[in-house]
Formats: sequence, structure tokens, C-alpha cells
Amino acid sequence: MNRGMKKVAFIITMVCLLLPSLTADKYDLLEIGANIKPKRLSREQEGDVELRFSVKEGILISSQPSFIIEIDPSDTLAFSKDFFTASDLGIKVIEQDGKEYLDLSDPVKVPFIVKPEAERGNHILRGQVKYFACSLKEGWCLKDKEDFSATFYTSKR
Repeated sequence: MNRGMKKVAFIITMVCLLLPSLTADKYDLLEIGANIKPKRLSREQEGDVELRFSVKEGILISSQPSFIIEIDPSDTLAFSKDFFTASDLGIKVIEQDGKEYLDLSDPVKVPFIVKPEAERGNHILRGQVKYFACSLKEGWCLKDKEDFSATFYTSKR
């Protein structure tokens, strides 16, 4: 490889490595805090995944296209579905400038039941939220996703 090709390869590599870190803050539009309620669970006990959302100032989360909460498969918890929409969970819709957005000021609860065969011990539940964020001031919208996780404990009872 000649010297010019090495420089081009080096520059492309550096751009690929640095670009995600430079744009990550720009698109950090939604933060999710996830908790399992209650934190200690028994087999066949009901509970909720409680999601608290923090939306970057000046950003609204659109109700359309769909706001979707996906739950990763779990050996411990059983959910009625693999994913939930805003309407499934009764998330309030607000109207602003003739468009509908989600009111994420209240925690969102996703119900579950602990599987009868659940192993005793500490567990992690993972999932992601797919959403469509908009800036009315700047006049743009962006489709994005944000991961979440929550820890919990199951006993043999």
C-alpha cells in the first residue's frame, strides 16, 4: 500500500471511530430510568416495570409513528406481549400546534407476572423504546431508539 493510500485509510478509520462520539450527544433526546416494582419477587407474583422518561428540553415525542416499548425475552418474567404501544399503556396524548405528542411526565407501568419456573437470584430485564422525536423550534423530527434495563431479585416462594 502506498503512502497516500495509508493516509486515506487512517483518516477514514479515525472518522469512523470519532463520528459516533461526536453525534451521540446531539441525539440524546430521551433518557429512560427503569425499575421493577416490587424489587423482590416471588414465583407467580405480579409486578410492573416502571419507566420514567426525561425528554431533552425543546423536544416533543410524537404519538405517530408509533411509540413502542419492546421487552427482551426473559426466562423469569412473563409479559402479555413482546412489545407495547403508547395506547396499550394508556399514555396521555397532548396537542400542540395542531399535532399530537405524548405526555411522558408520569411514569409508565408495564405489567408482568413472575414465571412459576423462575430461578432464585438476581436478574436483569432489558428492553428498548422506539420513538419519533420532534423539535418544533428547529422544525425537524428524528426516529430513534433508547435501551433500558432494570435489576430485580426472585425468591423460591
